[in-house]
Amino acid sequence: MTHDITSPALPFVCRKAPASSQGGVVVTNHPLSSAAGHEMLATGGNAVDAAVAALLALTVVEPMMVGIAGGGIAHLRLADGEHKVIDCMSHAGAAATPGMFHPLSDTLPDYMETEGRRNLVGPSAVAVPGNLAGWCRMHEQHGILEFAEVIAPAIRLAARGFRATGYLSRNIERHAEDLAQDPVIAALFLPGGAPLQAGQMLVQPEYAESLRLIAREGAAALHGGALGQALVERLGADGSVSMDDLRHYKLREREAIFGNYRGFDIAGPPPPASSGVHVTQMLNMLEHFDMPGMGFDNAERLHILAEVMRVGFEDRRAASGDPDFVSIPVGKLISKDYAAQCRTRLRDTGGAKTLGLGGYESQSTTHITVADKDGNIVSATHTINGLFGARFMVPGAGFIPNNYMYNFDPHPGKALSIVPGKRVPTSMAPMIILKDGKPQFALGLPGALRIFPSAMQAIVNLIDHGMSVQQAVEAPRLWTEGAHLELEAGYAHHAEALRAKGHDVTMVPNIGGGMNAIGFHPDGLLTGAACWRADGTVSALGGGLADDNVSFNI
Repeated sequence: MTHDITSPALPFVCRKAPASSQGGVVVTNHPLSSAAGHEMLATGGNAVDAAVAALLALTVVEPMMVGIAGGGIAHLRLADGEHKVIDCMSHAGAAATPGMFHPLSDTLPDYMETEGRRNLVGPSAVAVPGNLAGWCRMHEQHGILEFAEVIAPAIRLAARGFRATGYLSRNIERHAEDLAQDPVIAALFLPGGAPLQAGQMLVQPEYAESLRLIAREGAAALHGGALGQALVERLGADGSVSMDDLRHYKLREREAIFGNYRGFDIAGPPPPASSGVHVTQMLNMLEHFDMPGMGFDNAERLHILAEVMRVGFEDRRAASGDPDFVSIPVGKLISKDYAAQCRTRLRDTGGAKTLGLGGYESQSTTHITVADKDGNIVSATHTINGLFGARFMVPGAGFIPNNYMYNFDPHPGKALSIVPGKRVPTSMAPMIILKDGKPQFALGLPGALRIFPSAMQAIVNLIDHGMSVQQAVEAPRLWTEGAHLELEAGYAHHAEALRAKGHDVTMVPNIGGGMNAIGFHPDGLLTGAACWRADGTVSALGGGLADDNVSFNI
């Protein structure tokens, strides 16, 4: 693995720099969240302490993306080599019904939209949250610091405030009209009626008190306690989440899925996440091609990637969902034999295909990657679904509920129709790559349907093209699910060649969100990287305490 961050052989220059250490690395999509995780490592905590501290801090400093009343997936590799996937995704409440919304259309583009946007904005859009339960369980089982220490940075940031970044301010501006409809959330993000600007202080005293309650009571504060009661009261008669739903929320601890690509083991989460299955499936198809020989900057390589994505999405639409409700042929989909069959579906000439109806995922998510000196790794992706979730705030409690109900098909009788207790498929891809049983890379990103194909491209960048982790996360991306083909600016010079191959090319500013990653060196050095698509920041712990036999003496 090289430490260089630029290469004359690549058609792009990295905009950020990596950071390396042997003491531990925290990479998140906000500098203050990375600092919170760093604080845990500096205190003597492990990667799980740092990850939970970072995620709790993100609920303060990246409130449009993630919160205690959201959901997500954490992929842990513990120092003893065990992989554990904690599924704390949101699910439909017991009172939710297949016909609870009135769809506007049975055809695209409005197939997922409902009267009054009730599945998108407001109390009826809220599903049973799982984030806080997942973080507390993760810390209880594998953290080594006291929980009060782990949550302290988040409390401090909420109580004392922090300066808004331009990234936060721009997202407030995008949804100012909706935020203005709720006086509680508007008071924070639209002070004086105008969007909070970069550099302005954001202080959240009510949320600080909620975090202090969580410090004392843990997840029970929301799942049956005062915060849960405040949420249910705010939802009122229009909500489908009850105190019983909150009390009886159940995490799912799942087994990671392992694939193999050119001698590397690729570990990812199982359904309802798509990444473990379909990243493996796509890599199995690519293994047939001489991707290294083609080189990164090659239009034919991009065509192959696009075709492999198309086939992966076809199978995802045909066989994905909540494994508690449907049977998914995981073994078949990740097999090398099936990949050989899939390659017969690849086309020499591209072109858009008609896609099926149903299915939605928000691009408003966050990801963290953390590793410590002892070999513990956390790759975790969490969300409140849409930007600012259901776009209101719980009075007196200061947190934003999710709008996860928007991910369900609002039409009864469909594969993704609403059923109490049901989770919908997610593209979250907290991935860990190993060789000969030893970690080589951990990575992930936000970005809805663009997540797992982007993670796959980063893995190809690392393995086939020998990129550094910084190059791999910053490299230009492409994406398709079978209709149009999206290209970032770094691939613009291949647009005409791909159009000549039959692809309906669309140029976009960015595909997916801020990817971050950690690379693991044979000498124990860890290198963290974060890309330009978010406020991603690396914090690396170097140095350490004095030797046991050293004291200050003149």
